[in-house]
Amino acid sequence: MTPAQNTLVLVVTGLIMFLGIAGTILPILPGTVLILLGALFYAVVEGFQAVGWPTLLVLTALAAVATTADIWVGGLGARAGGASGWSIVAGMVGGLVGLLFFNLPGAVAGTILGVLIGEMIRVRDWRKALKAGGGWAAGWLLSVVVQLSLGLVMVAIFAWQVWQGP
Repeated sequence: MTPAQNTLVLVVTGLIMFLGIAGTILPILPGTVLILLGALFYAVVEGFQAVGWPTLLVLTALAAVATTADIWVGGLGARAGGASGWSIVAGMVGGLVGLLFFNLPGAVAGTILGVLIGEMIRVRDWRKALKAGGGWAAGWLLSVVVQLSLGLVMVAIFAWQVWQGP
């Protein structure tokens, strides 16, 4: 690959990864998945010389952890807020319904509403239900931090591999 072609591939990869970092904050884009796809694009185009399969496997594992962070960190937050397992399941169902009918903002609102309703049915106390819903919301915000952090680690690993070269 000529230096000009290499520069073009790096610019395209950088743009894909930049969109991925933005996607870790904005739930419209699949953040860490885009970062992984950018690394895969670069690896394929440059013949897996600088970025090989071991690096791609590590990036895939990090992307899987980050992509599922909404579920497991949100659930931990709800648990910390006092939500029961059934309320967390109700939140997941509410999130799915919200996603189907109202896109991503609906998923967030549906999850909080599901946890609230589940806790209201269980404890019949609005304060405890609000605490559980607030715990899920805090967990969701923490999941954004987890996703952003893992996304930056993924970009750093990729950059290190490219910098080191074959």
